[in-house]
Amino acid sequence: MTISGRRRLILGASVCVLGVGYLAVADPHDPDVLMPICPTKLVTGLDCPACGGLRLVHDLLHGQLRAAAHDNLFMLLCSPVLVYLIWRQARAIGRGEHTRVPGSLAYGLAGAALVWTVVRNLPGWPLAPTST
Repeated sequence: MTISGRRRLILGASVCVLGVGYLAVADPHDPDVLMPICPTKLVTGLDCPACGGLRLVHDLLHGQLRAAAHDNLFMLLCSPVLVYLIWRQARAIGRGEHTRVPGSLAYGLAGAALVWTVVRNLPGWPLAPTST
């Protein structure tokens, strides 16, 4: 493993741990809590495929699976695949290699994300990201 690859891996893991730690104590459902703003939501007013993701992680950390599913069902269902891809990429970086996501998987995820974006922005869709 190269030094730069190892540092990138450590830096990325550290940022993830800090972010998850913050989500464990800060409730993104509370509008008074400091959270990043979704650029898609800010510009278009529409929920992107990841909108509700921070709330989803917070809910999962607190054992609230039903609330997590309500906040972002798509990300909840895709999370095992995404975790595997991140693990695979980290392992490749550790070996000094490069890896690619198979084209069919990339197109499938992109297509599913596009469909999810359209469906979740339909009027009356019951699984809108929640906030208090």
